[in-house]
Amino acid sequence: MGVPKFDSPEEEIKKWLNHIALICLSEEFQELKKELEQVYSRAQVENYALVAFEDALYTFLAQEEEFPACRSETS
Repeated sequence: MGVPKFDSPEEEIKKWLNHIALICLSEEFQELKKELEQVYSRAQVENYALVAFEDALYTFLAQEEEFPACRSETS
């Protein structure tokens, strides 16, 4: 899906945001985020919850770029 550009049409941005929302609501994402929060908390990472969220989201987006066939259809 790629990262939207600021000059992207509104519909493309809406699709991208919907896709991100679906990722964030998935059980797999929530499990990874929770696991990362525990690890980062024990490691005393500053803002561990935010860092865990960012890393989990980046992981899912990077995985989709590497394996596009595994991507859930949101279109």
